[in-house]
Amino acid sequence: MTRQEERRLIEAVLAGNTESFEALVKANETMVYNLALHMLSDPQDALDASQEAFFRAWRGLASFRGDSKFSVWLYRLTCNVCLDVLRARRDSVPLTDEEGRELALPDERPSPEEELVRSEWRQAVRDGLSRLEPEFRQALALRELCGLSYDEISQVADLEPGTVKSRIFRARKKLAAILTAEGNIFGPEPSYETKDPNGKGGAGHV
Repeated sequence: MTRQEERRLIEAVLAGNTESFEALVKANETMVYNLALHMLSDPQDALDASQEAFFRAWRGLASFRGDSKFSVWLYRLTCNVCLDVLRARRDSVPLTDEEGRELALPDERPSPEEELVRSEWRQAVRDGLSRLEPEFRQALALRELCGLSYDEISQVADLEPGTVKSRIFRARKKLAAILTAEGNIFGPEPSYETKDPNGKGGAGHV
């Protein structure tokens, strides 16, 4: 959905057309749920968080200024809900790593046999994400799952773009270290880079 289409729907909602908000929900509900699932690692918690995010969007729609896409604003609301849940759980586990590989979360759906392997790989990645500190989990999910730019992530997380780049780089290294330790680094063709935010290093492919 384009920014202009979002704007038209928002204006219709503010004018009293509730069906237009349903259209916004349908356009974003899958990505919002997946983002919540990657951050919370629990389907029911993710569903609850998604519903709360949409409720906050409905309640606060009049305050949406349109400086970013509605979807980016909605991701920020979703992340805030998820971070509240994570703080309530007090489940963040401090991690240290010596080295790692930059991963792109697999998305493709090939043959049924390969899809089974990929499904197991995605679950391993999701489990690994659940062990990251919330701020790293958030940054990586927004980048790899939602496909947001560094500038968009900086809007969602209220961070400087340079901090976002550094956080994503560190999150990938931490995730790779977890997957390596558990023997899951050789998933279905994950790509990686050893290049850091300062431009050092090279690139490769597992």
